Amino acid sequence: MSRIQVPMDQIKGLPALLGEVDVLKTLQLLPGVQSGSEGASGLYVRGGGPDQNLILLDGVPLYNVSHLFGFFSVFNADAINKVELTKGGFPARYGGRLSSVVDITMKEGNAIKLSGAGSVGLLATKLTLEGPIIKDKTSFIVSARRTYIDVLAAPIIKSQTDGNTNAGYYFYDINAKINHQFSKKDRIFLSGYLGKDQGYFKNKNTSIGPNGPINYVNNIRLGWGNALAAVRWNHVINKKMFSNLSLNYSQYRFDIYNAFEEKPSMSPTIEQKSRYLSDIQDINAKLDVDFFPNPNHYIRFGVSATRHDFRPGIYQYTSTIESDTTLGAEPVHAYEISSYIEDDLKISEKLKVNVGLHASGYAVQDTFYFSLQPRISARYKVNQALSAKASYAKMQQNIHLLTNAGLGLPTDLWVSSTKNIAPQQAWQLAAGLAYNWKYGIEFSLEGYYKEMDRLIDYKPGASFLILDKPWESQVAVGRGESYGVELFAQKKLGSLTGWVGYTLSWSNRQFDELNFGKKFPYKYDRRHDMAIALVKNWYDKIDLSATWVYGTGNAITIPIQEYPYFADNNNAQLNQYRTIDYYGDRNSYRMRSYHRLDVSISFKKKKKWGERAWTIGVYNLYNRKNPFFIDSYNKLDGTRSFQQYSLFPILPSISYQFKF
Repeated sequence: MSRIQVPMDQIKGLPALLGEVDVLKTLQLLPGVQSGSEGASGLYVRGGGPDQNLILLDGVPLYNVSHLFGFFSVFNADAINKVELTKGGFPARYGGRLSSVVDITMKEGNAIKLSGAGSVGLLATKLTLEGPIIKDKTSFIVSARRTYIDVLAAPIIKSQTDGNTNAGYYFYDINAKINHQFSKKDRIFLSGYLGKDQGYFKNKNTSIGPNGPINYVNNIRLGWGNALAAVRWNHVINKKMFSNLSLNYSQYRFDIYNAFEEKPSMSPTIEQKSRYLSDIQDINAKLDVDFFPNPNHYIRFGVSATRHDFRPGIYQYTSTIESDTTLGAEPVHAYEISSYIEDDLKISEKLKVNVGLHASGYAVQDTFYFSLQPRISARYKVNQALSAKASYAKMQQNIHLLTNAGLGLPTDLWVSSTKNIAPQQAWQLAAGLAYNWKYGIEFSLEGYYKEMDRLIDYKPGASFLILDKPWESQVAVGRGESYGVELFAQKKLGSLTGWVGYTLSWSNRQFDELNFGKKFPYKYDRRHDMAIALVKNWYDKIDLSATWVYGTGNAITIPIQEYPYFADNNNAQLNQYRTIDYYGDRNSYRMRSYHRLDVSISFKKKKKWGERAWTIGVYNLYNRKNPFFIDSYNKLDGTRSFQQYSLFPILPSISYQFKF
C-alpha cells in the first residue's frame, strides 16, 4: 500500500537539470510527492515537511540530502541499486518520521569481474568502479563525484582582482561498499558515504597608514555535509530464519568560519575570528530478524538503540582586541530505543494482511516520551487483475527541523524534542484500488487522510540568527491535516516505459500563535499536481525521454493594504511620511501555476572496451517563466506593485557517459 519502486534504468533515462541525474527529483514526479520550489531536491510528501521523510542509505538515516543549496541531491545514481518510496501504510519496521520512507540501497559490487562507469557533464564528473577482491567471495564498489565550478572560475576571478581574491564553490561525494562472504551462512557488509559542499572567499589588500603599509586579509569559509558508516552482519540461523546485526554512524554538520587580520607595519597584528556551527550525530545499533514459520506467515521483529547528539546553532567569537563571546543553544544528548514486530499474514488466497506494532521510547532532559504505534495494511484480490487495498498507521517523530525557507538551505537546524517541546505525532488512513492491465501496465487509485500534531514553526520575526534566546521560545506549536486522491499509471516493460501521475490534495496548518489562531494553507499546499515521464528506447542505440510537470502555485503571504503614518522623532525636521503594511490571512495568495517540459536524447554506441553515450538535454524547453518568489516595489508614480522573479530559463546541457 502506498509503495512505489522506480527502476534505476528509468531514473537514469529521464531528463535532468544540467545533465545531472537526480534520484530525488525523479521521486518528485510521483503522485503525492512535491518539490516545494523550482529546482529544489526536497520532498514534500502528502502535506508533510522535508524533515518528515526518513531517507535511508543502506539502512542509515541521512539528515541533509541536498547539494548546491538544495538544487541537487547527495545521491550518485551510478552507486545505487534500488530506490523504494513508501507514502503510507508504513510497515512496523520503520519509525521516526511522519510522512514517508525513502529506502535507497547501494550496489554490492561485481563479484566476478572488474567493471566501471562514469560521466563528464557541464556541472560535474563522476566515476564508479566495482569488482572482486576475492572472486565469488569478496567484492567492492567505490563511486566518486565532484563539481568543477571552482576550477573553471578561479582564473577568471584572479584576473579580475589582480590576483588578490580567491573564491569558489564545489561539492563532492564518495560512496563505498565492501561485502565479504565468510561462509554459506555468514556475510558482512561495510558501507560508507562522505559528502560536502564548500564555499570559500579569501581577499588580500593593502592600504597606507601613518606608520607605513597595513595589510588586510579576510578569509570566509562556508561548508556543510554528511558522513555515514555502517557495518552489517547477515547470518542465516536456519532454513526458516536469518538475522541482520548492524552498527551505524551518521553525522550532519554546517559550519561558517570568518577570519579577519589587520597587520600594521609597526604594531601587533589584530585578529578577529567568528564561527557558527550546527551539528547532529547518531550512533546506532540494531538487530533485525526475518522468520518464515510457514508459507502463510512472514514475521519480522527487531530492536534498535540510538544515541543522538545535537548542537543546534553555536556562535563563537574571538578577538585580540575584544572579549571572547559564545552564544547559542546548549548541546543536547538524547537516547532512543525502539522495537517492532510485524507479520505478512496470508489469510486466504484473496486476502493478505500486514499487521504490526512499533514501540519507541525517547529520553531527553530527564523526560521520557513513550509511544505505541500500531500499523495495519490489507490487500483483497477481487480477481487476477484487480485488488482493493487499505492501511492505517500511527507515527511519532522525536526530532524537528527549524527552517526559515523551503529551499533545503544548510542553515536549517535539526533540534531534539525537549522537556518543553514534545515529539511530533501523526496518523494516516489510506484506501485504494490497483489494476494490472496487459502490456505490463499498472493503474492505481488511492485516497488518504492524515492528521499531524505537535508541529513547530517560527513565530513572526523569529530566526536561527537570534542566538541570545532559546529556540524553544521562538517557535509556535500547532497541528496540521492533509487529504487527497492520487492517480497513477505506470509501464515498466517494453521499449516505451514511464508513468503518468496526478494528485488532487489539500494541506492545512493551525497554530494558536499564528494567523490569529485560524487555519491556513500550508506553504506547499498544492491543489493540482501532475507529472508525465516517458522513456523510449530505439533499437538499443537511441534513448528519447521527456517529462512534463504541472502544479498549482505555492501559497504565500503578501501585503494587501497599506496605512500611512508620520514618524514623530520629536524633531520637525526628521518627521517622515511612512506606511505600515497589512498582510491579512497567512498564505492567502497564490503564485502563478508551475509547468515545465524537459527533453533529452542519448546516442549510445558499443565499443570494444564497453559502451559510450552522448546525452543532449534541454531543461524548460519552452522557456516558461515559473515563479520562484514575489517581491513588492514602488513605481515612479508612487503606487505599489509586485514583481515575480524566476530562476531557470531554458537550459541546454550535454554530457558524455561510459561504462565497461
